[in-house]
Amino acid sequence: MSSSLKYLLLVAPAALMIAILFLYPLGFSLVSAFTAPGQPFTLDHFRKVYALYASDVLFSLLIVLISVALLALLAITLSAVIALSPCRPVVRLLGFLYRLPLFIPFIVVAQMMRTFLAKNGLMNNALVTPLETLSWLGWKGIVITFVWKQLAFATLLICGAMAALESSQILAARNLGASRPRILFDIMLPQVLPTIGVALVLSTVTMMSVLSVPLMIGVGTPTMLTVDMAFRVNSYGDYAVANALGVVSLAICGALSWFYLRHSLQQKGGES
Repeated sequence: MSSSLKYLLLVAPAALMIAILFLYPLGFSLVSAFTAPGQPFTLDHFRKVYALYASDVLFSLLIVLISVALLALLAITLSAVIALSPCRPVVRLLGFLYRLPLFIPFIVVAQMMRTFLAKNGLMNNALVTPLETLSWLGWKGIVITFVWKQLAFATLLICGAMAALESSQILAARNLGASRPRILFDIMLPQVLPTIGVALVLSTVTMMSVLSVPLMIGVGTPTMLTVDMAFRVNSYGDYAVANALGVVSLAICGALSWFYLRHSLQQKGGES
């Protein structure tokens, strides 16, 4: 048996699983979104999406952009503290705390945040007086939940990239009198930007695919596209419109990924 055939047999089970569980459903969804009985090609499902769910598409996009912006700010700050802080007990404490969300499923996070952010929840009872309580459920709660859940993932990637940098660069900058913010913005961030981009793109895809968080924390309309897809399937059995909503969600993730890749390639071209 040739070595190429052995390698093919080695990857065949994984490739078969990808084809059955990912490629086939993706192809079926795309065909269903653009076809109808007796029509080999139609945009009627997308017209219905625009008529019924245009506000939800905009809402989903805004939620993701706000969450990604806050996630980038917090993850970079936390990574910088871990990488540059001279206080090792603080670093060890942060290193333990920021990893906790990694091990909690989204549905558990949604239930926790629903209890925590409610009008009579733990946050209001602990931080404000009873007369000042207000519900954080809705778009604010969705943003808080997404940021908290993805913070561990983004920080792990960014902090790992910062830790992999040449320590001699940081030591040289310190010897020349550079402050920690100067080291962060002038030396570390330019070198870890690709990792930051990867973390944010993957977090975007995760946020766009989660159903439990907007379903349990959102209040009424507008809502996110995953809730609309579940509603079309469960209430009407309308897989065509649900798949059209999925294509719109895929287009949003693809556009953000394209923007990152284009910017990354431009940077590499400028450096070369």
